[in-house]
Amino acid sequence: MTYLPISRESLNQAAEILRNGGIVAFPTETVYGLGADAFNPQALARVFEAKGRPRFDPLIIHIAAVETLERVADLSLLDVEARKKLFTLVENLWPGPLSIVLPKNEKIPGLATAGLPTAAIRFPCHDAAQKLISLSTGAIAAPSANPFGSLSPTMAEHVRDGLGGKVDMILDGGATRIGLESTVLDITGGSFRILRPGGTPREAIERLIGTVQRTENNEQITNNNDQLAEDSEQAPFPTSNSRLPTPDSQLPTPSLASPGLLKSHYAPKTPLFVLNGEAIIQKSYEKDCAFLFFDGFTRDSWLKTQKISEKMPRERSDKPKNACFRVLSESGQALQAASRLFETLHELDNGGFSRIFAQFAPSEGLGEAVNDRLQRASVLN
Repeated sequence: MTYLPISRESLNQAAEILRNGGIVAFPTETVYGLGADAFNPQALARVFEAKGRPRFDPLIIHIAAVETLERVADLSLLDVEARKKLFTLVENLWPGPLSIVLPKNEKIPGLATAGLPTAAIRFPCHDAAQKLISLSTGAIAAPSANPFGSLSPTMAEHVRDGLGGKVDMILDGGATRIGLESTVLDITGGSFRILRPGGTPREAIERLIGTVQRTENNEQITNNNDQLAEDSEQAPFPTSNSRLPTPDSQLPTPSLASPGLLKSHYAPKTPLFVLNGEAIIQKSYEKDCAFLFFDGFTRDSWLKTQKISEKMPRERSDKPKNACFRVLSESGQALQAASRLFETLHELDNGGFSRIFAQFAPSEGLGEAVNDRLQRASVLN
């Protein structure tokens, strides 16, 4: 595994790896992605294998030019109204943290889309990611660069620690700016639906195209969760010593409509419990536990109820004897909180604590995405 900082030379080297069927971890504005040539089923199979990702969970296709869109999507299958709204979204929100579900082009292997006739397409707002995509084949399929179901990586170190030698190259671009995955918007049905909240707030989308629906942990996904897990166990992805599937290999059903829709996802190894502001303020101090507050006001209120001095050590020792607390945003800014969420959870998860208690964010704007990730990471979801 090669680990290099972003440079012209490393981007050219990474692009060559992708063109030759390898897999590369690279930064975007959201989280680090684990990329493969979107048109190469053998390379796509390596992504699933490296992550331990079940094959019913589709990938997101990343492009670096709007002109590439018709190479990965079949826009002729959209009705006039959907095409009009698509172009409005593309003009105003691309490049950016918005993935749009569209009818897929037949050139995209079914392996990338979990056998579905649709694909989620994104144009990332990150110079290095755009250059890498352009230097490769023009389209990279990339989920987050972490073991399946675990905390998403917002720094190259997270990728190295989680995937290590399973990746041909890791490009280190520093910490990601947004720190949460993209919003996934489905425009292929009669009504537009947000399948996964993320880096583009719902309000920004609705200002452009009107009201959109939100798919909660909907009935189909909830009811099929056990079946999906069973399918994953019965039909795991092949090991490096087995024959990799072709694009026509049979995929288990049902498939997820979007990445990140399983009830349990984005989870630390340490048990995580999520509480609203009032409940976490009243939560009693517990030895060897960590507390993650959305804002400084809630932390200070909690300290008063527990009669704990603000001078209490906030850094743990090798064997923590005091409660540890962190704040995502002192002033309660959702963007700052979102950008720090996974980084802070990684820190706490490696801290030797027995439990983590986290506070829900206000539900508007990016707070909706923060809460979605906390809910799916919680042991009580």
